[in-house]
Amino acid sequence: MFRVTPPDYDPAAPESVTTLPVGGAATVRAYAGELIRRHRRAFTVLITVQALAVLASMVGPYLLGSVVQRLEGGARELPLGRTIALFAVALVLQTVFVRLVALRGVTLGEEMLADLREDFLVRSVRLPPGVLERAGTGDLLSRITTDIDRLANAMREAVPQLAIGVVWAGLLIAGLAVTAPPLALSVLVAAPLLIVACRWYFRRAPSAYRSEAAGSAGVATALAETVDAGRTVESHRLGQRRVELSDRRVKEWAAWERYTLYLRSVLFPVVNTAHTVVLVSVLMIGGVFVLKGWLDIGQLTTGALLAQMLVEPVGIVLRWYDELQVAQVSLARLVGVREIEPDAGDDELRPEGREMRADEVRFGYREGVDVLHDVSLSVPPGSRVALVGPSGAGKSTLGRLLAGIYGPRSGRVALGDAELSRMSAERVREHVALVNQEHHVFVGSLRDNLRLARNEAADGELWNALGVVDADGWARALTDGLDTEVGSGGLTLTPAQAQQIALARLVLADPHTLVLDEATSLLDPRAARELERSLSRVLEGRTVVAIAHRLHTAHDADVIAVVEAGRITELGHHDELVAAGGPYSALWRSWHG
Repeated sequence: MFRVTPPDYDPAAPESVTTLPVGGAATVRAYAGELIRRHRRAFTVLITVQALAVLASMVGPYLLGSVVQRLEGGARELPLGRTIALFAVALVLQTVFVRLVALRGVTLGEEMLADLREDFLVRSVRLPPGVLERAGTGDLLSRITTDIDRLANAMREAVPQLAIGVVWAGLLIAGLAVTAPPLALSVLVAAPLLIVACRWYFRRAPSAYRSEAAGSAGVATALAETVDAGRTVESHRLGQRRVELSDRRVKEWAAWERYTLYLRSVLFPVVNTAHTVVLVSVLMIGGVFVLKGWLDIGQLTTGALLAQMLVEPVGIVLRWYDELQVAQVSLARLVGVREIEPDAGDDELRPEGREMRADEVRFGYREGVDVLHDVSLSVPPGSRVALVGPSGAGKSTLGRLLAGIYGPRSGRVALGDAELSRMSAERVREHVALVNQEHHVFVGSLRDNLRLARNEAADGELWNALGVVDADGWARALTDGLDTEVGSGGLTLTPAQAQQIALARLVLADPHTLVLDEATSLLDPRAARELERSLSRVLEGRTVVAIAHRLHTAHDADVIAVVEAGRITELGHHDELVAAGGPYSALWRSWHG
């Protein structure tokens, strides 16, 4: 007999690619309870309508049992007209109520799914920026796509159908108990079989589905990272290694997929067997009771029909409970962000001044491995500081600390003597902004894209911001102007235009300090030169910390800080550092040949 066993590798391995947490059982229960409370009126209506549908469906077995009992009693005339009329009315009512149940269930599911999406988005954007940045593209993409897709079916159908199945089964058993109490006990004959099978299944299913979901996230992460860094992969000839990694992730995911399929292939045949056992036990026990005179034939007929009707609600409960095992894992991954403390900065903390200082800062991405070592730097208001050094020296990391994306492991980064790590992310963004190579055009109008920086900005201010970055020319040429739909499905903007929109947002947000991480390095030379002219106008009157991957950016800076191996080894003006003959001088000579 073919048998699938759990994969022989550590199930936690795929989860190692995930940095955002997975919600614990208490978090999932609390959120599920919150959703039910939000929609308790819709749940009450759904259950009430379903109860009416079940009661209408039970009319047929009672009418048929009554007819059989009359025949068994020797009746020669039957009220067939009245019986058929009652059955027709009950059938019509059942049809109407079932239709209402389906409509109410789908509506309720869509409302809960919308709440879940909104809650995840709102909670995610409130997380500290460093948490989201470390999470990476793959994990976030997997949660907002794969997990939402899995939950969509559960929210639309599983939750309403599970409630329907429980009410349905409960009312049928209650009807059976009222009609023929001994037959209600015969239903329990199949209970041990169902209990054993369900305990076996549900002890294994949650962890298996969690590992399956983690495997899916691992595949998404490997693919997303490879695509995002495609040029780097090609230049370093890492293609084969990335293919091998993707193959390994896919194999891990497929192994868990096969294992969960094996679990279902055991459970469902047992459930079908239990249905047969219920019906057979009702007929056999009921037959004996009829022969003994403890039940009449009408009661047995009604009881057998009600027992047969139990097949569907029990199947619904087990089927959708199984679906909820998959959904529970996805829900746990989505509500896991609730277990991350939101940015607990003091919203009332305001900097008294614009000088930025880093004092003896140490920082690392992994515990015990520091990238920056006792770094100290002062950035006076209105000055331009360039961070230069070899690749991997820690320039971008230091820039992100100065921008408030990360908090130092030790030491302090302060703006006007107010520590950035103690300020809320919203407060930090009012004063400091990071400008890098990444730019994003959101789906929506050009106006909506610009107002992300300042929601109350008037159209005149939007056009002024576009003019500052030399984007008003092409923007005014658009047929619908600021109402033009951009992003996926709308107008496709060039990388330079997308970066101009990002710079226009900066003009609207108006932070006094900017951290630049080569905002034009990914553009072609001509577009980069044009954008640098726009950027120069944005920088006027602001404090600028420029992470200079290309040394011509550093030439005109007021102060150049040379970063090597996570330390600042030189500090001074361009001419001073060239004359000193140190590390900067060597970098400059190598840059100019």
